[in-house]
Amino acid sequence: MDIPELLDKVRDHLEENDIPAENREFIIELLDVLMTPAEGYSNVALTSDTIQRLADALINNNNILAALRRQSAELDALKRITLNLTASLELQAVLDAIVREALHLVSDAQDAHIFLYQDGKLSFGASLFAGGKKNVPFAEPRPEGLTYTVARQKQVIIAEDMHNHPLYAGHSRKWAGSIIGIPLLMGDRVVGVMNLARTQAGDFSHPEVRLLTLLADQAAIAITNARLHEAVKGQALNDVLTGLPNRRALDERLDTEIKRATRTGLSFAVIMMDIDGFKVINDNYGHDVGDDVLRQVAQALLQALRATDLLARYGGDELTLILPDTGWPDAETVITKIQDQITNLDINLPDGTTTHLGVSGGVAIFPRHANTAPNLLRAADEALYRAKRHQRGSFQLAQRGTGQLPNVK
Repeated sequence: MDIPELLDKVRDHLEENDIPAENREFIIELLDVLMTPAEGYSNVALTSDTIQRLADALINNNNILAALRRQSAELDALKRITLNLTASLELQAVLDAIVREALHLVSDAQDAHIFLYQDGKLSFGASLFAGGKKNVPFAEPRPEGLTYTVARQKQVIIAEDMHNHPLYAGHSRKWAGSIIGIPLLMGDRVVGVMNLARTQAGDFSHPEVRLLTLLADQAAIAITNARLHEAVKGQALNDVLTGLPNRRALDERLDTEIKRATRTGLSFAVIMMDIDGFKVINDNYGHDVGDDVLRQVAQALLQALRATDLLARYGGDELTLILPDTGWPDAETVITKIQDQITNLDINLPDGTTTHLGVSGGVAIFPRHANTAPNLLRAADEALYRAKRHQRGSFQLAQRGTGQLPNVK
């Protein structure tokens, strides 16, 4: 088949597929040029206008192809970003994913930082350095520095040369390189700022800024969702009245401590407590006063505890305490602090009088008294019952078998 016949077949095929006439002729002309042997060029009626038109069309098509490739790359990046940023609802995991994606988008960046913005103040969220170091801030944001300025102005700011940029002028630290700050906007509200820095001075390209802006949009949504998740989770795990962890949170923590103690071979203590005298106040002054007293008691008890301890509301005026890595001798120390806090707490009543409360408790040690969460709670509760029955204001230690427990106040 010679070239003219082949071109006729191509023309027929294009027509059958509803290709517009002007495009059909362009394709035919282009194929004709490409398929004509070099020695045959003298026989091809190829005017300068035709050559120019073909060249312009080829350039235009090349530009279109490049744009399509950029769009495809952006879509791929956006898909990856969306998947990675929605893989978890835990805030720290989301923040770590954001800085990881930022370094992925700008391959020669030295570091990426996220700062959360709330009530006009920035707080460190996450960071990642090219060498792998993570979650160590390079520097605290300065009130008049780039990060705060980005948050206040709600605009992208690029410092092509930090050494000579006004936002870094007059500072004792010798800044070098380039940096971009991007606000993380949820509507008109700034939820954070993302910074990306290079060690060398220079501008960030338009494609880089566009991709980082896409990341910032998704990051703002992911951070907002993670915060909502934390708030809902907090409501589900906290007692509405006292703000203390509730029974569900207690059960989760017990399971965690049992696994940890089993792994490490260490003990931990569970203490069930009942507020002596609370029922009288509740009955005589009403539930509103009783609720306020319970809140005061909870705050007083928290003052006696370590940061690792968990105080939860078990129900009514019963409170439960978990003391990690604690045997009986250390538990006694905490109990003494608890008793001092409660007995010295002044309870001011609506009639102008002041009263004081007491506290009774039962103590169970893992694994000495039980090795499951239900049995630990049961052992501590039985010890509490004995303390209230035999000597209010004391703390009794659970024990196997029967018989009156010794006072271990």
